[in-house]
Amino acid sequence: MNKLVSELKQVKVFYISTIDGDQPRVRPFGSILEYEGEAYICSGNFKEFYKQVKANPKVELCGMYPDFDWLRVTATLVEDDRKELQQAMLDDETGPKGLYEAGDGRFVTFKLTDVKATRYSFTKAPVEI
Repeated sequence: MNKLVSELKQVKVFYISTIDGDQPRVRPFGSILEYEGEAYICSGNFKEFYKQVKANPKVELCGMYPDFDWLRVTATLVEDDRKELQQAMLDDETGPKGLYEAGDGRFVTFKLTDVKATRYSFTKAPVEI
């Protein structure tokens, strides 16, 4: 399994920050999918998140593990509108079932590219993922 996807599934809820003009915006996410060896997230194209990513695709993610270590990720999001990818996201245990349908014109999936991920701890040295 893609290591980043594995780590984000461990933290369960992770927060993604975007830029809205000169203001950072942060919101919780839980959907993460490995597809063709890559990590993907999803959203709706009618949301502020989508508008912000289209204006600036660079994001940061952060989540906390059950043992209180935390994961920090920088990435660039690239939209991928393949219907089969959208269906795979909806079929995943973390997918937003019931909110969207693959190919409905509202549901969008993004591949995480240019990824740098690090696990931090209060008691151990940081570990690159």
